[in-house]
Amino acid sequence: MKIYDLIIIGTGPAGYTASIYASRYKLDHLLIGKVIGGLASEAHKVCNFPSEESISGIDLMMKFRKNAASLGVKEVNDEVIGIIQKDKIFEIKTRTKKTFKSKTILLAIGTHRRKLNLPNEEKYIGKGVSYCATCDGPLYKDKIAAVVGGSDAANTSSLYLAQIAKKVIQIYRKDKLRGDPTWADQVVKSKKIEVLYNSEIKDLVGNGKLEAVVLQDGKKIEIDGLFIEIGSIPNNVFLKKLGIKCDKNDYIFVDEAQRTNIEGIWAAGDITTASNGFRQIITACSEGAIAANSIFSYVLDNR
Repeated sequence: MKIYDLIIIGTGPAGYTASIYASRYKLDHLLIGKVIGGLASEAHKVCNFPSEESISGIDLMMKFRKNAASLGVKEVNDEVIGIIQKDKIFEIKTRTKKTFKSKTILLAIGTHRRKLNLPNEEKYIGKGVSYCATCDGPLYKDKIAAVVGGSDAANTSSLYLAQIAKKVIQIYRKDKLRGDPTWADQVVKSKKIEVLYNSEIKDLVGNGKLEAVVLQDGKKIEIDGLFIEIGSIPNNVFLKKLGIKCDKNDYIFVDEAQRTNIEGIWAAGDITTASNGFRQIITACSEGAIAANSIFSYVLDNR
């Protein structure tokens, strides 16, 4: 079986950037990812990436992908479910029962949406409950949509939905919106968005589909759809057996070169503790570039 110099796991900003650099370093590598663009592809609007005044997340990530493809990167659309190390060679197992081997690995697996963890939350997924406004927002044209959260993800989702829905109700457990002040100010000023501060959802109600939410104070609010935008958590379930060191929130510890505590494994992007916890597209790109540079030096030294 072919042994690659590097296998990059994750097709988000960090993964694609690392692949672009790896291609220029002439590293024989493979890119494996389940979702093109990762969470970045779900962004309604990206206005803080240096080359773009305003662009959707998916359009920006397709530019990343096109750049990587132009350099001949080999990309596999699949989900990695396990990694085994044998004699300094890593075996990567995928959901479709494929196996790939590599001398080094870059984990750029990002994060996934955090849930409210209500008893009947799973019941309404796809029936009124969503975790992606840009994906499902168009289904609520001229209807009432609710958004849970008060940071950038929630604020931008409310602004996006306000362009589609009849009304948007944003539910936040604190007394003031957080995140980028520009987005927060726009939410507050919008005539189509009502923000309910110091509020939390304790129950979801509906007959076959979501029809209302019940707040902790007992107030029932009738809605057509609920978008849960309360942050994300690392996609690192399959890493537990490897012994990779993580912090209390399961983000991977890395050094200044994006190395993990396991020789031959690097990590980059939202999954790591790097960049001062400032999880942005541009910081993911930076970490991916740094990791590729470090891996290039490592592979040269071990040939």
